Parts: sequence; C-alpha cells; structure tokens
Amino acid sequence: MVATIRRLLHREAWSNIQNVLDKLYPADIALVMRELDEEMCLTLFKQIRDLNKAAETLSELDIEIAVPLLQSLSEEKVVAIVKEMPDDDRTDIIAHLPEDFARRILDQLGTVESRDVETLLSYPDDSAGGIMTTEFFALRDEITAAEAIEAIRRRGEEAETVFYIYVTDTMGRLIGIVSLRKLILSPPETKLKDIMNTNVVKVDIHTDQEIVAQLVERYNLLAIPVVDEANILVGIITVDDVIDVIRQEATEDIFRMAGTDSTEIVYADNILKIARIRLPWLFVTLMGGIVTGYFMWLFKVTLETVLTLVTFVPVITGMGGNVGTQSSSIIVRGLATGRVTMDTIAKVIWREARIGVLMGVICGIMVGIIALLWHHEPLVGAVVAVSMSISMMVAATMGAFVPTFFHKLEIDPAIASGPFVTTSNDIVGILIYMGTATIFLKYFM
Repeated sequence: MVATIRRLLHREAWSNIQNVLDKLYPADIALVMRELDEEMCLTLFKQIRDLNKAAETLSELDIEIAVPLLQSLSEEKVVAIVKEMPDDDRTDIIAHLPEDFARRILDQLGTVESRDVETLLSYPDDSAGGIMTTEFFALRDEITAAEAIEAIRRRGEEAETVFYIYVTDTMGRLIGIVSLRKLILSPPETKLKDIMNTNVVKVDIHTDQEIVAQLVERYNLLAIPVVDEANILVGIITVDDVIDVIRQEATEDIFRMAGTDSTEIVYADNILKIARIRLPWLFVTLMGGIVTGYFMWLFKVTLETVLTLVTFVPVITGMGGNVGTQSSSIIVRGLATGRVTMDTIAKVIWREARIGVLMGVICGIMVGIIALLWHHEPLVGAVVAVSMSISMMVAATMGAFVPTFFHKLEIDPAIASGPFVTTSNDIVGILIYMGTATIFLKYFM
C-alpha cells in the first residue's frame, strides 16, 4: 500500500488517491503516513476529504508526525479538524503545539471545547486527569430503564462510549454504574438505582496512569470513571487510551533498561542529539569499568602470583551481569504490572537469591571443572567455582533489590535494569573473585 500511494503521489493521481483513502481505515492511513517523508505526508493528509476521518487519522499518528503536519495547514483547517476530535486527543495535540499557535487554535474553538481542553491541560500528562475524556454518559438514579435507553438514543453520539451508564446523584457524585447489556435486559419501568452496581471501580484525577492501566487490566473494563476529591464524576478513561498507556510505559521501560530515552525516536535523524541522550549512561558504564580495572590493580600481587586467574575474569563479570539483569528485569516488569508489590517484595528477593545460589553452584562447578582441565590447577578450579557461585548469588539478589530501592524512592525502577546493574555487578564480581583468590593465595605458594 505504501508503494502504491507513493507512486500515485508522484503521478499526482488525486482521484485515485482519494478512492484509496476512502477505503482505508484511519489507523491504516496513519500507518502509511509513518513511512512517507514530511512533504508526502502533508500532501496525502490534505487529500482526506472527510473531516471526521482526518481527525481520526490525526489521533492515530505519533505526536512527532502530527505536530509538524498541523503547523503546515491553515489555522481554519486545523480548527475544523481539531473540533472533530475527542477532547482527550484534542488536548494531547494542542499540548504539543507551539504556545502561540496553540493559543490561537484555542481562541477559535467553541467555549465548551476550550474550557475542556484547558481543564485537561491543568492535570499532569501521566495522571488519570491528563488522559481522561470529559465526553461520558451519566444519568440520575431516579430515571427508569426506558428513559435511559431513550436518552442514549438522543445523546449517545456525544459520548466517547455508552457501554457503561454512570449513575450520579443531584450533586453529580458517582454512586453507581449500569452496563448497557443490563439496561437493555431490565424491565422498562425499573429505576437505575435498583439495577446499578454501587461497587464502582474508579480512580482519582491524580492517579498515575500506570495504576489506571493495571485496574482496567485486572477488572477487564472497557472504561473506568474518574472522580475528583468530592467524588464528582469528571471524566472517563476508555480502553483504547489504556492500551496507549501500556504501550508508552513498556516502550519507556525498554529504552531506560537500555540506558537511553524514548525521546530519541523524535530525533531519529539527528545523531548529535541521540548521542547526547545515550552518553550519560555510557559515561556511568565507563566509570564503572575504570573502577573495576582499579580494583584489579589493587589485587595485582594475587594476579602476578597466579596469572591463570586472569583467564576467568570475563566469565565472572559476564555471568554476574547477565544474572543481575535477568533478576532486575523480572522485578521491573512485576512492579509495572502490579504482580510485585512492596508487601511481597521481600519474598520475591529471597526467591531470586535462592535461584542465584542454585544457578551459581551449577555454573561454578562447570567452570571449575573447565579450569581444572585447562590449567591442571585444582586450586584455580576451586577459586573460580566458589567465586562464581557467590557472585551469581549476590548478582541475583542485587538485581532484585536495586529496582525495589529505586521504586521506594519513587524513581523509575527501569533505570536499574540496564547499565547500572551490569556495571555494579561487574565491580562486585571482581571484588568477590579477587578476594577469594587472595584468601586462597597462601595455598598457591
């Protein structure tokens, strides 16, 4: 499809392009646009005749593509498209526009739309308030099922979703929820207060988006209501936004575990900016390597006495780093999904320590045998076996403990899963190896 559209754009076959666009879903158009250069992207977007389809396509695009695209359009066209977007998507777009341009767009939106956008912009980006939509469907508890269904027919299109009908009191406080299925199956004269579920899964406007995602996943919800401090219903978060959060958080964690940042996607062609993002963690690794080398220098007498010990330095550091990364990755993912909590973390760390001992003993014995067969020195084999067993146990424990420590300090634990754990385990591994060898040194003499 990308090749076909490129060819049609080169030929300026506008009629054919519009026929193709009419048959494509907005998500597919956005996927094609990601593969085109900026000029082609703008040309293709201008060919979308339906404003609603253009708005949906814009919602599917990455921010780094959508913002330059909007800046290339006339303000009138931008306002017309943005008006068709759900308020949460609209807010996300406007938040990333240059301040002057964003203000002019807001001034041309309707009073209600501008107020909603400004309200959503007042919440942190990664909070429930920052990702919610104010386009929800709520009814009073005294309304009957028949009246509720009639209200959905009249006003249903104004809401983001009508799978759930939120029930409020006279003050707008959330007191219950009724699924669309239950509403349809109930007798027409039944009041909502008689069929609503009062045990509502809800979040506060300040709840972190990761916790929102965990709740939606745990309870298999299609949407989750958002309330303020007075329990007044102010918005809902739909499952499509939760999927975006999960993808965003997972991407962010993966980048941080690699010692970089997800913002480098924005600077895909700017090698200087990408290098600037990656260098700080590489500098940490560099310093860690120098510290490791310094510790080896401190043990130079041991190394000079038994030179064969040098052979297994890469093995000790490599295995410790790998084991630590495995453990930290498990903990980071567990903390992100809610499967690991501060109440269960001690048990998890103890489990990882025991796993480290078991793997360390098995690998230690194997490498000890190899050392014996290679250098014909039983003591070298013993030193390597003991060192590897201890270092792998310590690495597994550190790999589990460090992310927990970061989490407790409210620092993203994913930071601990990359160069930090690897480098620290290299240093600890060398200390254990050289320390063990020094203890055994008198037997080598």
